[in-house]
Amino acid sequence: MPLKPANAGKVAIWLVFIFAAAELSAQTVTNKIFAARAENEFRRTQALFQSDSGNPTNSWQLGRACFDFADFSTNKTQRADIARLGIAACQQLIAREPESVPAHYYLAMDYGQLAEAEEPSIAAYKLIKEIEREFKIAARLDAEFDFAGPARNLGLLYRDAPGWPVSIGSKRKAREFLEQAAALAPDYPENQLNLAESQLKWRQRDDAEKTLAKLDAIWPSAQTKLTGEFWEQSWSDWKSRRTAARAEFQFLFKRVP
Repeated sequence: MPLKPANAGKVAIWLVFIFAAAELSAQTVTNKIFAARAENEFRRTQALFQSDSGNPTNSWQLGRACFDFADFSTNKTQRADIARLGIAACQQLIAREPESVPAHYYLAMDYGQLAEAEEPSIAAYKLIKEIEREFKIAARLDAEFDFAGPARNLGLLYRDAPGWPVSIGSKRKAREFLEQAAALAPDYPENQLNLAESQLKWRQRDDAEKTLAKLDAIWPSAQTKLTGEFWEQSWSDWKSRRTAARAEFQFLFKRVP
């Protein structure tokens, strides 16, 4: 579904496959580690929420943990069940605190997981509007939350959702929000990666080149700031996507006549 960064077209899928094949065994082991961590965090936050559901932090942290753990679900039913737990926790918090930024933000994220579990269906497409609404609320309350997360996710939503009349997909809106995220939190690799991947998807050579250069510029500093176990999964993802984006740029724009 739209919340997950997508590769830019068939060429990118092919390139990712090539780079991934060389490290398949190592990645399988690493993914098991990430899955175990996500499950442990889910169990931890679920226990805290059950012991004190009135604690705002317990509610939104369960929402976040549900989103992360749902990524490792083995089937759609499991993904939907996990997502609904996060949705319920965030909705309870919003009922008490209507302007809770993390509650609206992670509610949108968990709606995304539920939509993925239910696609293709009318229910999944209806959830896209709910996702859009919750991210817009989060953006209004705190545009910089989670490294400009509301704008980042709105950009991906507009980029990857079907266009009119089926859904809300819009290249113009996607570009607007992805650029906004990159401007609000320029030193966060995910924002530059999403923008670069989208520019490659749209065959915007000059823009993609500038964004990839910006990504290279911020990379060393980000590696010193975003450290520890919490960031290991993100770095694993970012490194492979950065490699794929560079290769795609070369494939698309640097071919020898």
